Amino acid sequence: MEVEQKQADLVQQFVLLAANARGRAAVELITHATSHPQLFAFSELLASPHIAELKGTEHSASLDLLRLFAHGTWSDYKNNAQMLPTLDPQQELKLKQLTVMTLAETAKVLSYDLLMRQLDISNVRELEDLLINECMYSGIVRGKLDQRRRCFEVQFAAGRDLRPGQLDNMIAVLANWLSSSDNLLLTIQEKIKWADSMSEQDRRHKKEVEDKAEEMRKSIKAEMELRGQQDVVYSEAGALMDFVDEDRSRPKRR
Repeated sequence: MEVEQKQADLVQQFVLLAANARGRAAVELITHATSHPQLFAFSELLASPHIAELKGTEHSASLDLLRLFAHGTWSDYKNNAQMLPTLDPQQELKLKQLTVMTLAETAKVLSYDLLMRQLDISNVRELEDLLINECMYSGIVRGKLDQRRRCFEVQFAAGRDLRPGQLDNMIAVLANWLSSSDNLLLTIQEKIKWADSMSEQDRRHKKEVEDKAEEMRKSIKAEMELRGQQDVVYSEAGALMDFVDEDRSRPKRR
């Protein structure tokens, strides 16, 4: 958050300076901005009226250079170097830092071969020094160097200025994501309703089973009680018959 605040403060300072810079002064301001070691956002400066006035003038190449620093990479500069101002060492470093930011936005694992090719670096030591000292220490990227696999594993990358049309694409992507989220939410809600319905059915079924079991217990109990009463009757009747038989078997007194 501290890095982002410093970046915002720097951008505001350059925008204020641009409000009073015209012609050659605007060109010098662009040179200063593109070589500043802590400035990595240029779209607001690019939108400044006095900077935009350089288009179509003898200083238009400086405007194109600022646009390149806002959206382009080191390879873009190499391909169009004959139409752009010559970079000083600090500007070269800045553009390579911006290139690393762009690459880190597009992939989480960057091979050393890709980085050396895109940054025009010939050996691994120089590449690792750039990544550690000029990129990670400055806070524009975070990650891990894997020397065995010869790659840079990206954990974080600061965002660059949005390219023309990129905002519309982002809005479209977010709109699609929102639509998908809405559909997913509806599906989840339907699943919840179905689960609630099944839970209610299970509750009713459980109650029906418990009611039937209770009725069966009552029926069995009643039947057992009835049989118990019958056994008592039969037992008493049997005792009476035994007494009668015994009485008959006794000799009669004369």
